[in-house]
Amino acid sequence: MAGTVTGSMLTAQRRESDLETLRQGTAVDVLVIGGGITGVGVALDAATRGLSVALVERHDLAAGTSRWSSKLAHGGLRYIAAGQLGVAWESAVERNYLVRSIAPHLVKPMRFIIPSLPVNGIADRMAARAGFGIADALRWAARTPAELPKTGWVDPGEARALAPTLRPDLRGGYLHVDGALEDDARLVVAVARTAAANGARIVTHCEAVDVTAAGATVTDTQAGDRFDIRAGAVVVAAGVWTGGLVDGVQLQPSKGAHVLVRPEALDHPTAAFNILVPGTRNRFVFAVPRPDGLVQIGLTDDAVDHVDDEPPVTDADEKFLLDTLSSGLARPVTSGDVVGKFAGLRPLLGTASGASAADISRRHALLDRDGVVVIVGGKLTTYRRMAQDAVDRVCRRLEHNRPTVTRTLPLVGAVGHVDGELPERLCRRFGAEAAAVAACGPLEPLARGVPALKCEVDWAVAAEGALDRADVERRLRLDVVPEWRESARGYLDETVSSSG
Repeated sequence: MAGTVTGSMLTAQRRESDLETLRQGTAVDVLVIGGGITGVGVALDAATRGLSVALVERHDLAAGTSRWSSKLAHGGLRYIAAGQLGVAWESAVERNYLVRSIAPHLVKPMRFIIPSLPVNGIADRMAARAGFGIADALRWAARTPAELPKTGWVDPGEARALAPTLRPDLRGGYLHVDGALEDDARLVVAVARTAAANGARIVTHCEAVDVTAAGATVTDTQAGDRFDIRAGAVVVAAGVWTGGLVDGVQLQPSKGAHVLVRPEALDHPTAAFNILVPGTRNRFVFAVPRPDGLVQIGLTDDAVDHVDDEPPVTDADEKFLLDTLSSGLARPVTSGDVVGKFAGLRPLLGTASGASAADISRRHALLDRDGVVVIVGGKLTTYRRMAQDAVDRVCRRLEHNRPTVTRTLPLVGAVGHVDGELPERLCRRFGAEAAAVAACGPLEPLARGVPALKCEVDWAVAAEGALDRADVERRLRLDVVPEWRESARGYLDETVSSSG
């Protein structure tokens, strides 16, 4: 198809071919376990260094935490306030790679208002000034592109023009510009397809059940058969599910919950805004306008003692988010304004100090467990650096001396002509591949009130490895609003089953 990267198409037929090759005993240099952003990042980095790669994922690409993020590619402002300058620096550098080269079609500037309210004391204002000063120094040192300018002060009128529901007694605010993702699951799929274009075998619905340094036993959950994959090195990038694959990894999962509201509940803001959590200096609840028309409110940061495939957003989570945000608004948002909610679990490395989840460092860590390379911690913005560090270790083990090339490697859709006559949604979500997506099917909504288009369903099956209805819902992000999912169900049942 025109506009697509050669060899990047993830079809059901390609999956079967890759599985058959692995069933026949073909060994690979690197076996990656986990199809979230970290796992696909490792697969891409390894494949572009000339290593043979297989990635297995028990569910689907972005089935876990990687689709439940805050949808930001940010420079780590929050981590400056927490004293985690190394994480903030790494975040700023990696964000810039995404904006400049890797995925400029998926990462766009987002304006944030950090309001100064009467409840914020002198210490809060001084801390904010110092934090923004450090952020701007990091911005300059990281050679941040001009579309992400330095932080500036705006008066109350300017602040309320961007975020109309802010309290009328605000004193003004800082205007900070950072990166926002079109969609986290889209980023995962784009990285996976770019890895496939470079020779990686990307196999979803294939569960690793026994992992060693020499490979793993896996089960194809579609066919039900079990076989072994032999590998020179094994990298586990399974996030909070790592403990079920390797022993001796101390994780402290932390839940990040979000709710979604209609834009009219906040008078249609054109910028994001943050409200400081009372009693803290480095925790905020934010409201971020999304490309699909909704406004996302987040974020909790609470330790959990169990792992769910789809963590619930509790009534307490929702109340905390709405009450905290409403403390900075002219009128409150309520549970009646909520149309969707989601939560993800961060795979934070546990500590012996008993620190709260909000205070645990977001720096990633590489562990060796009986020869298996395990990567934990980190965050979506820094996925590329996490992958680079993991593959550096693998290369030393395999005596393979080739450096990473992923700092400037564009993902599928990042380079090429974008036809401005096509629906704006397709251009935003697919970049240079928008015309190929449009050619796949009808350019009409799946159902009334649903932003996704019918051609996206066909593309998800034809190019992005979607094998069933749930996979398609994940690609189109129907999973974030129950009303969208229900409205589209009839069309998906008919179309996806006929495609299969």
